[in-house]
Amino acid sequence: MKAKDFSLQKMTNMKEPFRIVLVEPQIPQNTGNIARLCACTDCELYLVGQLGFHLTDKYVKRAGLDYWEDVKIEQYKSLEELKQKFSDKKFYYISTKAKKFYAEEKFKSGDFLVFGSETKGLPKGLIENNPDKSLKIQMKEGQRSLNLSNSVAIILYEAIRQTDFLS
Repeated sequence: MKAKDFSLQKMTNMKEPFRIVLVEPQIPQNTGNIARLCACTDCELYLVGQLGFHLTDKYVKRAGLDYWEDVKIEQYKSLEELKQKFSDKKFYYISTKAKKFYAEEKFKSGDFLVFGSETKGLPKGLIENNPDKSLKIQMKEGQRSLNLSNSVAIILYEAIRQTDFLS
């Protein structure tokens, strides 16, 4: 059986890029890793609220290596401001507080995948008010959470697999 072609060229044929949203990220290395992931998958990165570092921080730059010029990054003061600008798009909220597993969702190119900070996650009320759009990653019971950049990679690659790898 011949292996499927999962090349970058095929990935860049998405109708619209996925949008990764980080709400108040605190660890510069995670944001740098996520920026690199966005560059390698042709996705956009949106940073929301107060960051726990400066984008010029050496740890952010080092984690992102020389990929920074290949990723579209925008900053917003609030999630509400971002949602207002893209009111016609679907936002998914990734949280350990969600009831629904990410593998149960059908993603579409252009979707926004929203992740909270490493220390606080997303607000509980946001998850409770959006149960159909709130998703979690399967984990061993009793464990608190996965690393933010790992979580982004897991969800993003599932979304890309659903929309592009097999098309």
